Amino acid sequence: MAPSNLGYSLREAGSHFTRNWTTSLGAVITIFLSLFIIGLFIVGSAMINSMIGSVQDTVKISAFISDDASDEDVEAFMEKIEGWDNVKNVEFKTKDDALEDFQSSSSDADATISALDGENPLPRSYTIEMNEPSQVEEMANKIKQDSDFQQIVDGGNVDESVLYGQEEVARLFQFTDYIRLAAVVLVALLTFVAFIFINNTIRLSITARRREIAIMRLVGASNGFIRGPFVAEGVLQALLGSLLAIGCLELVRYFLMPLIQENLKFMPFNVTMAMYLATYGSLILVGIVIGLFGSAIAMRRYLKV
Repeated sequence: MAPSNLGYSLREAGSHFTRNWTTSLGAVITIFLSLFIIGLFIVGSAMINSMIGSVQDTVKISAFISDDASDEDVEAFMEKIEGWDNVKNVEFKTKDDALEDFQSSSSDADATISALDGENPLPRSYTIEMNEPSQVEEMANKIKQDSDFQQIVDGGNVDESVLYGQEEVARLFQFTDYIRLAAVVLVALLTFVAFIFINNTIRLSITARRREIAIMRLVGASNGFIRGPFVAEGVLQALLGSLLAIGCLELVRYFLMPLIQENLKFMPFNVTMAMYLATYGSLILVGIVIGLFGSAIAMRRYLKV
């Protein structure tokens, strides 16, 4: 669009917006709601991912060792694990450490220990923490298949001696995948809805100004001069919708998020300001793209210049 036509296009877009404010307002509200829901879902996904990340950080593998295993073999295998990729930390727990953990985690521990006549049946173990918790199953299988571990495993059964809360971890990572898939589907659906509404609004605008367009053709107006106001109108509606969505998301960040954090202390999460700014920038960009393409498709179908 030539600079000389820009002012005219903006004036015409603003004029048509005010003359047909009900239709234009409907487009703005639809875009606002679509982008606001998209923004909420992006922020919500970031919040859930932060929660899941805090849970994933607690995913650890416990590998139990036989009482008959020599200290040299136990120490050697611990050094071996520490050299593996994706191993962040390895902690060795003695039988006394295991008993202490049991006493602190169970209210009936004293009665149970008394029933055992003071004997400690709990085995020694390694607790393995990973850099990438999502690979916990691969790490557990690697430990089970290691010939050195098979020599010192408790009870001789590797499957029962390498534990990491298999079912809970599987459900956690499956839930994460569902959240990401739902985010992609919802964003695509709402973007399509906003796109269709702008397309329809520009079509109505073209129909209402059919006589004006015919006169401009007769006096030799260029295609760009005729199309300019419709492109500007679509972008204007999309920008207004984007700004309204950002304003409402700021209210959510300022008023609602502190309440959620206060009531979910058991599931800590953190959505950074950088994440909000990236979301706002994305909404403006999506709004502009929707406005441009919605206008372009409508003009291609209904404006024959």
